[in-house]
Amino acid sequence: MRTILFFLTLTLSAHFGFGQEKNLDTLMNQWHSAARKANYSKYFAFMSDSFIFLGTAPGERWNKEQFSSFAKPYFDKGKAWDFKAHNRLWMFSKDSTIAWFDEDLDTWMRGCRGSGVLHKANGSWEIVYYNLTVLIENEKINRFIELRDQTK
Repeated sequence: MRTILFFLTLTLSAHFGFGQEKNLDTLMNQWHSAARKANYSKYFAFMSDSFIFLGTAPGERWNKEQFSSFAKPYFDKGKAWDFKAHNRLWMFSKDSTIAWFDEDLDTWMRGCRGSGVLHKANGSWEIVYYNLTVLIENEKINRFIELRDQTK
């Protein structure tokens, strides 16, 4: 009987965890799609009021209002950015109200990585944090440092 209960619990946990991941994958894919379609209101509706965005440039740490101001001209022109996510991995808090993830991205900058945090409040998820990074191979880092030093 213990064995049956154990496997039933394991199966239900896996099922509900998978369902939660699938729902959050859909949410994140819709968020990326809203940027691709330059749908400003939909894109920013996914974010909490306390949202933070870390971009690829050294000074790009924006709250929602700052990021919105930065992004608005791109959306207004009908062309924001087109990030295609794959290999997204999810982790969850014990009470399943906080989820964090990392994802590989195909972008105009070539390979990038995004990571983020979502919070479930009043039954719905919102993005509270997103960090976009450009990937660079370790063997290329010295050339990268030389390029960065040129701008100083």
